[in-house]
Amino acid sequence: MNKTNKILWFVIALLVILNLATIGTIFYHNRQSKDDNQAIVLDENRPNPLTGRFFRQELGFNDAQMEVFREANRHFQYVANDLIFEMDSLKSEMFEELNGTHPDSTRLHNLSAHLGRHHAELKNVTNDFYLKIKSV
Repeated sequence: MNKTNKILWFVIALLVILNLATIGTIFYHNRQSKDDNQAIVLDENRPNPLTGRFFRQELGFNDAQMEVFREANRHFQYVANDLIFEMDSLKSEMFEELNGTHPDSTRLHNLSAHLGRHHAELKNVTNDFYLKIKSV
């Protein structure tokens, strides 16, 4: 073999190695992204963790603890649902104002401040609920 043939065989071997490395990298990253996507998927067959059944089965709540949970949950759901409904209404008003021909920035600022107060209140109600459950 002359020098030119040796160089060509070396280049071919190098290209084969690079192609194999590229294909291996593609397979590896596809597998990683599949694993990441599977980690994000929610199991629709699994019950909602805020139900009483979850607390009884997973945490071993007794009847007295379940009664405290039910009372706290009733209050939390009532207040939280009202706040969420009002927040959705405020968002709709803001959207309508923004899409109007002459949006009023003062009204938008007032709506966003009102929305922020509701959001803070919702977070406080949620914290109180979790603290109540934690104390059980």
